[in-house]
Amino acid sequence: MHELSLAQGLLEQLKSICSEHGATKITKVSLSIGKQSGIVIDSFEFGFEILSKDEAITENAVLEILTVDPTSRCMDCKATFAGFEYTSCKHCNSTNLRSYGGDDLVLTQVEME
Repeated sequence: MHELSLAQGLLEQLKSICSEHGATKITKVSLSIGKQSGIVIDSFEFGFEILSKDEAITENAVLEILTVDPTSRCMDCKATFAGFEYTSCKHCNSTNLRSYGGDDLVLTQVEME
């Protein structure tokens, strides 16, 4: 279950951010997780919930997760559209598509006191 180690890494990063800013408590953590990241969000949330209780600085932190779709782009007409399941462009029917994004885990915001 690599989600537990990801949650542990996030908590280490949060402690470092608190230290850098002289904060004593984290109240909210916002992340974006791509749908193609391979991360099981329920497991990640569970790991964060359990591990955050071990540290006074994060014990009441709220975790907010936004899931992100990958984007497809037609290399011929340059149209972009959400998703990766397309075999041809919705606009020009070209099959020259590239998919990108949707595989990241990004810390987007931290609220501290």
